[in-house]
Amino acid sequence: MKINQITDNSFKKYGKIIKEIDFTELLNVLAETPLTDEIVYIPSVPELESVSVYQELQKNFYGELPIQIGYCNGKNHMLNALEYHRSSEINIAGDDVILLLGSQQDISDDYKYDTSLVEAFLLPKGTAIELYSTTLHFAACSTSDAGHRVVIVLPKDTNLPLDHPHGNTSEDKLLFAKNKWLLAHPEGGRGDNAYIGLTGENLSVK
Repeated sequence: MKINQITDNSFKKYGKIIKEIDFTELLNVLAETPLTDEIVYIPSVPELESVSVYQELQKNFYGELPIQIGYCNGKNHMLNALEYHRSSEINIAGDDVILLLGSQQDISDDYKYDTSLVEAFLLPKGTAIELYSTTLHFAACSTSDAGHRVVIVLPKDTNLPLDHPHGNTSEDKLLFAKNKWLLAHPEGGRGDNAYIGLTGENLSVK
């Protein structure tokens, strides 16, 4: 698999590098969060949300919308699924990671997505990016056997369990959690409630 640099022009349709905010304090707190063999995503972590940049992100980057700051840590090298939100997501790399990305516009009318369209990008340690709402993404992939840590910033309550049943639109079958539409791969192990929408190979960075 070709691994592109995050500075390549090919990344511009997926997101942008955030250069105007200092995330040093946040990354220092991230370094103290657990790192296990399994991928663990925690949407909201009080220690991460207590840093001064929280207010800056909420006020300026998200236009005063309530936000949450959490992490996605562990060891991973597979695609397994792709998701999208109705909002941008900020990723801040505590270690070098590889992001597997696609475009929502390439989802077919029957809500299928061919994994051959996925592009891979190296997100270097210490780099922060905004992923646009139309960018398909999922858990980052590790570049070493030691695993990785990544800060995840999203509007508050994103990825929490749904409060109500859904089924009024054809897209509702993808709605997996609050503000989270998911297309799983049949080999991705996302559970019985996940919509199997990925066709082709379950990509691996190894």
